[in-house]
Amino acid sequence: MSWIDKLKSRWGVESTFRIVMILIVFTCTGFTVLFLKKPLFNFLGFDAENLPLYVSIIYYILILPVYMAFLLFYGFIFGQYSFFKAFVKKSFSRFKRK
Repeated sequence: MSWIDKLKSRWGVESTFRIVMILIVFTCTGFTVLFLKKPLFNFLGFDAENLPLYVSIIYYILILPVYMAFLLFYGFIFGQYSFFKAFVKKSFSRFKRK
């Protein structure tokens, strides 16, 4: 069983094309969050390379909803909104339980 078949089974997706689209959405979201980090911290007056620990902790807590919003945005653009809506809902429900 290939890794694509494993993803199909895990995510309940039938086509390889849809798996590729979902992976593209994850890629675009990750790059967007990565590219926004440095300008954001420069705007706030921090050196993005040498952040204090408390700023890093706050960033990682606050970036989660932003990341999820970008997942929905790119999911819409690439025609995978329903998958990512369920994905985001499931992700946030995990945090509610803990």
